Amino acid sequence: MKILLAALIAVAAPVAAQTAPAAAPTPAAEFNLDTPLETLVADPAAKAVLDKDMGSDITKHPLYDNFKTLSLNSVAPLSGGAMSDDLLKKIGADLAALK
Repeated sequence: MKILLAALIAVAAPVAAQTAPAAAPTPAAEFNLDTPLETLVADPAAKAVLDKDMGSDITKHPLYDNFKTLSLNSVAPLSGGAMSDDLLKKIGADLAALK
């Protein structure tokens, strides 16, 4: 039994030592106006776009936890006009430009 175990270890060790080929680099996530806000703010570059274009940190909004699972397209109609079509176009273009 010990010989069989030693043989298995001897055969398995070189196989375990082999490394898998490196995975291809993952392309940058594509963000848009339908991406949930919590996904956008989790990415530093996307969050920077939101902060710049919106003029403040959306995560500091007192109701952020209530709407973080929604997209900008979903939140805009609820914003009382604070998120204009022009603002959405600007944010959309800036998010699309992220590489």
